[in-house]
Amino acid sequence: MKKKLIYIPLVALLLGVSGCEKGFDELNINPTAATSINPLFTFNNAMINSTFPGQTLIFETAIVQQVFSPNSGIIAGGNYNVDNRGPTGANTGIWQRYYRDVVRYLVDVMAKTKDDANRSNLYNMARIWKAYASMVLTDSYGDIPYSQAGLGFLQANVTPKYDTQESIYNDILKELTEATAALDASKPTEAGEIMYGGNIEKWKKLGNSLLLRAGMRLVKVNPTLAQSTAAKAFAGGVMTANADNALIRNNPNYQNPVGGTLNSTEAANFYLTRTFVDYLRANEDPRLASIAVRYVGAKSGAEQTAAKANRDPSVQIGMPLGFDNGTIPAQATADKLASFYDYSQVDRTRLARLDAPTFLVTTAQTQLLLAEAAQRGWITGSAADFYAAGITAHMQQLGDADANSAVPAAAITAYLQKHPYVAANGLEQINTQYWVASFLNGPEAFANFRRSDYPKLAPNPYPGKEIKGQFINRISYPDSELSVNAANLSEATSRQGPDNLDTRVWWDK
Repeated sequence: MKKKLIYIPLVALLLGVSGCEKGFDELNINPTAATSINPLFTFNNAMINSTFPGQTLIFETAIVQQVFSPNSGIIAGGNYNVDNRGPTGANTGIWQRYYRDVVRYLVDVMAKTKDDANRSNLYNMARIWKAYASMVLTDSYGDIPYSQAGLGFLQANVTPKYDTQESIYNDILKELTEATAALDASKPTEAGEIMYGGNIEKWKKLGNSLLLRAGMRLVKVNPTLAQSTAAKAFAGGVMTANADNALIRNNPNYQNPVGGTLNSTEAANFYLTRTFVDYLRANEDPRLASIAVRYVGAKSGAEQTAAKANRDPSVQIGMPLGFDNGTIPAQATADKLASFYDYSQVDRTRLARLDAPTFLVTTAQTQLLLAEAAQRGWITGSAADFYAAGITAHMQQLGDADANSAVPAAAITAYLQKHPYVAANGLEQINTQYWVASFLNGPEAFANFRRSDYPKLAPNPYPGKEIKGQFINRISYPDSELSVNAANLSEATSRQGPDNLDTRVWWDK
């Protein structure tokens, strides 16, 4: 059988190929896929990711002696006054979360909305939130990438320079002032944003409250600027009710990272300190009942069960500092406890549950800062009234966080009557209350402790400390910066001081 060969002209082949290519680009485009992202969605993502990573339990809450662990390894840090570096070290927590998941998104939002008159409110909201995120970063580390931060995608700048903290604060003050003033309720208000649903009045209060916070950071290094900034913020209008609070309402899909840490592998490793529990007990503070739980008689983490849970303030016993996992068992025996698992913890079924809200900037903090500004004579009004308002707001805030942590109104009144404001001790009273009001907001509690030097804490007596001073003064830079941005990091440390826990940030003089 003979095979027949069929010849097809080359022209016909080319025409056939050409015909197949017609409409090829259009054919391979998904008609239902988004071709661009609404910058509002990016903005919401940045705010959601502003929750605090679980690593803040290792340094910030331990340094201010509220929550800490007696254990070593990956959770060593403020409990032993030692550094914790490495690819996943505790010093990477705020740095990685805020640069990767907050700042870079905000820079993108600002780039996409800056010249869009219809998105001017979104642009200025992003400026305010970037100022907030930058404060958290610079307060934690000192000099940081700021003016060039977040430009890896937009400008291919993956080695940003470090700005001085002084220049960062000067720009933060400018950004907060300008952005807050530029918010305009007559323009599109971005009702889809998750913080305030586009409520411009609340955004203005947030901007001014952050301006107050930023101004008060400068009391040691530039009291004149601190005074004028506090007065400007107060005149502009700050938070006055818990409905004004800036918080992230976490849920099963977007969980509270601190709650995630305290409800998973580290559930039996973190405890309320004796310093914190004793302060609340000594002052008959009703907030202890809202915060603490003790699994009475527990001999292991497995025995920390609901049946052993006791929330009565009278039975709470905080864990003393100065011990590690080798020495704490004997101390627990001396304290007549079944084991160290028998010490009090923050209740992970209430304030530390997986979907507990994260409070970032609150009326309680704001009113207490006003109390200090009034006590210093920088603003009008009664320091005693601001002080009482701050305490009241925090006690009420606990009920907003979890209904089972609500403080009865009568208990609030009784506490204020027993603990009136005394001007002679004003700064200590105000900032000790700020310490309590910032519970679980580790970065802010750590920053205000350094700014104000209150509360008066005894140094952690753990014998194996790496620091030369009495307290950790800053968080060290992540090791990743040594790998990818060494030259700029070296320049920063040459002017700021060694990259260790002893070096002070600019405003902490």
